[in-house]
Amino acid sequence: MPTAPLAYTQLPDPAQEAKAKALMETLRCLVCQGQSIADSNADLAADMRSLVRQRIQSGETPEQVRAWLVKRYGSWVSYKPPLAADTLILWIAPLLLFALGGVLAVGSLKRRRR
Repeated sequence: MPTAPLAYTQLPDPAQEAKAKALMETLRCLVCQGQSIADSNADLAADMRSLVRQRIQSGETPEQVRAWLVKRYGSWVSYKPPLAADTLILWIAPLLLFALGGVLAVGSLKRRRR
């Protein structure tokens, strides 16, 4: 199967390419999960890069492209998910883990003093 047309080809307009590249760095590869679509070699990431470039080239803003991808793939596709009921755990978990670490550190210090 041939690769997507703009997966590995930059846009002729440097300003549009900069917008597309900045957006691609904030979108999670659905196959690799730990990489952005800008860094991933997965076929799906290549298709998503091409899609981002095509939509930016056609005049859509990065926010419009992100909204379309979130609607299609869910909030998880974005490294910056919006604060909503289904993403609340993503925002609260780091705070809870930090607080738990603080409680454990204080408890450990108190035990050492005895």
